[in-house]
Amino acid sequence: MHYPLLSLLIFIPLIGAGAILAMRSSDTEQKNHNARHLALWFSFVELLLASLLIFNFDGTTSAMQFTERYPWLPNFDVFYHLGVDGLSVLFVYLTALLTPICILISWKSITDRVAGFMAAFLALEAFVIGVFCALDSILFYLFWEAMLIPMFLIIGIWGGENRVYATLKFFLYTFIGSVLMLIALIYMKTQAGTFDILSLQNFTFDPHIQHWLFLAFFAAFAVKVPMWPFHTWLPDAHVQAPTAGSVILAGVLLKMGAYGFLRFNLPMLPDATATFAPYIAALSVIAIIYAALIAFAQKDIKKMIAYSSVSHMGFVTLGIFAGTQTAVEGAVLQMVNHGIVAAALFMLIGVIYERMHTRDLGRFGGVVQSMPLYAVFFLIFTLASVALPGTNSFIGEFMILAGSYTIFQTATVLACSGVVLGALYMLWLYRKMIMGEAEHDDVKNLKDLDTREKWLFIPLIIMVFFIGLAPNQTLAVMRGSVAHLTNEKAIILTVTEGAETLENAKDKNASKNNTKAQGHH
Repeated sequence: MHYPLLSLLIFIPLIGAGAILAMRSSDTEQKNHNARHLALWFSFVELLLASLLIFNFDGTTSAMQFTERYPWLPNFDVFYHLGVDGLSVLFVYLTALLTPICILISWKSITDRVAGFMAAFLALEAFVIGVFCALDSILFYLFWEAMLIPMFLIIGIWGGENRVYATLKFFLYTFIGSVLMLIALIYMKTQAGTFDILSLQNFTFDPHIQHWLFLAFFAAFAVKVPMWPFHTWLPDAHVQAPTAGSVILAGVLLKMGAYGFLRFNLPMLPDATATFAPYIAALSVIAIIYAALIAFAQKDIKKMIAYSSVSHMGFVTLGIFAGTQTAVEGAVLQMVNHGIVAAALFMLIGVIYERMHTRDLGRFGGVVQSMPLYAVFFLIFTLASVALPGTNSFIGEFMILAGSYTIFQTATVLACSGVVLGALYMLWLYRKMIMGEAEHDDVKNLKDLDTREKWLFIPLIIMVFFIGLAPNQTLAVMRGSVAHLTNEKAIILTVTEGAETLENAKDKNASKNNTKAQGHH
């Protein structure tokens, strides 16, 4: 019997959110207690289902698996169509893994309107998983937009002092790009006669129209990544968001933009992809270097990690638009890696902020003396962030650079400087914050990680070394889908000036051969 596993993954969190909001109790403490535990149990059930999904997934094929398809708005050719492949199943699991961690990291820090916070988080989990599972473009769009609502509430209600400014900026940036995407989807329906994503991938759109469609999708996805210069909303959102908000934002939400490029731009618009790829490679390199330099100048630790996210996601977009199988596999793997490492770093910052109520780097120093275990965990994720061999990020960055070099030689060489800059600012942060002598009494009296906090980092540490030491286990999940994407669509560029497509290069060679043949005769 085929169980609707993907529907369960989407609707179980929504049922949990509804149950939490429906609770009635005159005792506020009891209500908060019930809300926390209910959210945690629902998130654990979700993680169990996601584990079943990934353990039963066949990575050798590019076909969609666990598919469900039901008429929804048949008069408009809109279907409730779900499925996962190697490009999406990893992010479904990552979302399910990070959600209970987010709930537990907020266990003590969120004390006001706890039920609303927990309900918002479960709703966010449902909508994000919906984005990764949707195979109807209108369904994809609805989940994409619905996700904004709980994230808007999480930052706007439980965020910092300037949370209203940050939420409005976040909402406007993402919403404007999404409107352009909707226009593109409607136009594609008029041409292809369907909203089905798989059918759209097999339809050949006019090359001239492809460029406009590409730009419409780019507006939606580049903001979400975020790519330079569309990144300015991210540092504000991170700084104002509660710790759990930053964890899910960096861990999963930023991956949605890169996933959109893989699901829409590359397979549906190969001609436009070949045209714009060199420009996106240039933007990626600017993001890598510029964001790394800006991170150096930050005094707010959280803002520094936010800018590091912009820099690291630059590697992802470089790999995606290089279009080789090695580069795309590296990009997908690095999306997972960044989700793990960035989430852990934001959690570490949240732990210290709960104790000191400041993120000013100048107030720290000598943390290792009072929090030795914290210092060890911080070191592990710092080394993972700088892509030390043996950690997960090394494999991803190495594959991106190796796979991109044959396509974008200059951009890849410049991107290597981002690896060096990333190591410099992260190790400088560690030395400045953790090492040395404690100059302030509140640092000397800090309490090390408690039992709850220790266990939150353990699964992420396991993932860092599991992927770092046995990457083929993760790469095998995506290999079939990436091979299909890169081999069957003409998106790979030749190493020539102007980044001509392989097709154009072949035409030129054929023309030269004809000329030579005529001259010979």
